[in-house]
Amino acid sequence: MSGQTLTDRIAAAQYSLTGSDVARVVCKATTHEQTAPKKKHLEYLIQATQETNVNIPQMADTLMERVGNASWVVVFKALITTHHLMVNGNEKFLQFLASRNTLFNLSNFLDKTGSHGYDSSTFIRRYSRYLNEKAFSYRQMAFDFGRVKKGADGAMRNMSVEKLLKGMPTLQSQIDALLDFEVQAPDLNNGVINACFLLLFKDLIKLYACYNDGIINLLEKFFQMKRSQCKDGLEIYKRFLTRMTRVSEFFKIAEQVGIDKNDIPELTQAPESLLESLETHLNTLEGKKPEDK
Repeated sequence: MSGQTLTDRIAAAQYSLTGSDVARVVCKATTHEQTAPKKKHLEYLIQATQETNVNIPQMADTLMERVGNASWVVVFKALITTHHLMVNGNEKFLQFLASRNTLFNLSNFLDKTGSHGYDSSTFIRRYSRYLNEKAFSYRQMAFDFGRVKKGADGAMRNMSVEKLLKGMPTLQSQIDALLDFEVQAPDLNNGVINACFLLLFKDLIKLYACYNDGIINLLEKFFQMKRSQCKDGLEIYKRFLTRMTRVSEFFKIAEQVGIDKNDIPELTQAPESLLESLETHLNTLEGKKPEDK
């Protein structure tokens, strides 16, 4: 129990009295200690999402209660715990979060207790926006980009044109929300924010794999698409090219803070001639001559 405050112990004791083991462990995972949530507590909660007798809405509500705390440490750790469950828990946990009209409303969160509180509050606001976007993506797509199969047999590679043109902007919005975390290596200076960064890094690898699959599918189908679809497809491809710079910057930070280089995907830059041929094709469909561009 070392490092826990009296408040942490009282909160855990209250849940012990009401008989909710899950709520008690949520409290233990989200103490005031400036360390990542303990592995044993996260594993217990992940397992709990698999049990039929565990009340998922109640578990989510307990996490929401902790997110309502005034301390940046408790709030950050509650978001990290929620993120872990969204990624590693039973899918019904993510389904439940996606079904709620509002998830995290932390756009005005500010802990004024010292410089750590101020700095961390900025990242908490950004992180909560990303988790909101992650849940929203699930609601839009009815699947989690992080969990779907990748590669030649994957979901994004085999999607119809209609679904792909709807799904890619949703995926792009989730990637944007993640990249908007905008952390720099010197900011990663305590166990709490480091745990958050590692989860974001792992999410980005999976999202990038989906993104890449979607772009390959788009390019394979581009020259058979209708004019309006080509127009949308070209915009998606242009946005992909600009995102690659930001994704690359995020991966550079991961390398700076000691994440194994072998775990970081290599990004290959598409030739400029490819963009030109897509634009030429669209211009042809629109009846434009090359000099009319």
